[in-house]
Amino acid sequence: MELRQLRYFVAVAEELNFGRAAARLLIAGPSLSQQIKSLERDLGVKLFERDRRSVTLTPSGEALLPKTRELLEQADALRRTAAGLDGADCVRLGYVSWYPKDLVTRTTGVAHLVVDPWVMPSHTQASRVADGSIDLAICWVRTDDLQEQGLTARLIGVDRLFALSARPGTKPVKAEQAVVLVDDGSAAWSSWNLYAEEFAAATGATVERIDDEGITGPAFFEHVRRLRRPVLSSPKRTGISLPPDLVQRQVDRPTPYWTWSLVSRESETRPSVLAAIEALTQDVQTIDDPDGWLPAADPFR
Repeated sequence: MELRQLRYFVAVAEELNFGRAAARLLIAGPSLSQQIKSLERDLGVKLFERDRRSVTLTPSGEALLPKTRELLEQADALRRTAAGLDGADCVRLGYVSWYPKDLVTRTTGVAHLVVDPWVMPSHTQASRVADGSIDLAICWVRTDDLQEQGLTARLIGVDRLFALSARPGTKPVKAEQAVVLVDDGSAAWSSWNLYAEEFAAATGATVERIDDEGITGPAFFEHVRRLRRPVLSSPKRTGISLPPDLVQRQVDRPTPYWTWSLVSRESETRPSVLAAIEALTQDVQTIDDPDGWLPAADPFR
């Protein structure tokens, strides 16, 4: 359970309409609905009665609403007190699985950067920036995401994606010969799923649907062994070494790239946040590859 989800609960309770609440929170409607369902699971109670025409609070929802408002007020007061004690204008940054090793060094003397400990999926981190839970996020976004949530993005990093193969060889893999995994059972992989499905549609790569969250880690290695074909790897960092029976191979015709955006609010005016953005995105290497591939809605295509 997160404070962000509690803020979502209050917004829906006040609007009694998921569409209006989503617009007020500057997030997508499906994402809001998903977060409310997640909160209901965590609390073990149903908060809303929903049908196609109306949304109403359940008795449990009515009982929890004033306590939730009180808790959020206390959290805001705690944040203000902490900022006053620290004496600095903190810039809070969230990430997915990667950030530059010299992240803090780049912003020393420019901004008091605090890296948020919660590692969350790209779409979640972007929503946290939009609702004010954090100030910046390093994540993968599409232009549609930016427009819907009132966000802007600057390029901070690029990953070239490779394929893993259970068969020996170093020859590059044509994109059309690769397999891409799409996880049907986990919202945590929604950004990767969008990328993978568009890559497959554009190149002729094969989509393999899974439901075990095996986009990365040991489960991913098992899928590579099972399929006996080159499988495109995601940019997710796990710290797990490549098993000796698998090899990494380049993918070309075209070569897939994954961009990392530094996301902030379009309305941001705080000098410390703007200074951190400039410091973190200076001299970032762009994609200079005529054979490179990015999704159509990538902000840096």
